[in-house]
Amino acid sequence: MAIAVNLYYTGTNGSARKFAQEMVSTGTVNQIRAEAGNLRYEYFFPMDDPETVLLIDAWQDQAAIDAHHASP
Repeated sequence: MAIAVNLYYTGTNGSARKFAQEMVSTGTVNQIRAEAGNLRYEYFFPMDDPETVLLIDAWQDQAAIDAHHASP
């Protein structure tokens, strides 16, 4: 059974968007997407809240999430 996690990152002065951009530009997002069991890892920006970022993070099962959380 797949597990989807929706996380909201909120900051000030654009820090949440800068965080998401850094995750993409450093290749971290691609590394996470390549992990065994990852089904989806995407950032979205709410149109009415420039200080919030939504991460949709989906995994094949709890074991895949646990392995991800144990990774560097």
